[in-house]
Amino acid sequence: MSRSPGGRRPSDPLKAAEAAFKKVTTKPVETPPKASAISGVKESVTLRIDQDVLEYYQQDGPGWQDRINAVLRKAAGK
Repeated sequence: MSRSPGGRRPSDPLKAAEAAFKKVTTKPVETPPKASAISGVKESVTLRIDQDVLEYYQQDGPGWQDRINAVLRKAAGK
């Protein structure tokens, strides 16, 4: 009977073969891809900001939400 290095008996050949088979046939768990933002798509959100800041952006009339968005984009480095 052949002994492995170190004097111990080899493990059960059937279990060793099953473990080796499982190792090469098991697919690694894949994480789902992160959803990327679609350029130009707006999302409705609720945002609490100081009243004076809101008044500043609203004083020039319509388009105040776009102006706030432009400032936030710049601050985010986009």
